[in-house]
Amino acid sequence: MLLAKVTGTVVATLKHPDLEGHKLMQVQPILPDGTSKGASFVAIDLVQAGPGATVLVAREGGSARIAFGKDDAPVHAVILGIVDAVAGTTVSS
Repeated sequence: MLLAKVTGTVVATLKHPDLEGHKLMQVQPILPDGTSKGASFVAIDLVQAGPGATVLVAREGGSARIAFGKDDAPVHAVILGIVDAVAGTTVSS
C-alpha cells in the first residue's frame, strides 16, 4: 500500500461492466511529507474520497481485486482509506 494525493476525477463514458457505478480517481503517489513520488495513476474509489484528499491505496492487482470484491475484475489499484495524519502530522486535504 502507498500514500497518494487525489488529483482529479476520471470520466469514462464506456467502461468494463465490473466498473459500472464506481468512481475512478487520478492519484499521485506521495511521501509522508507530501512531496510527489513517481507517476500518477488511476484507482477505483471505495471510500468516497475527493480531489485534494490524501488517501491510502492498494496498488497490487491481487490485493486490489480482493478489496474490490471481485477476483476476476480488471482492477489494479483501489483507494482504501482517507488519511487524517501521518507520523503525528496532520494531513491537509
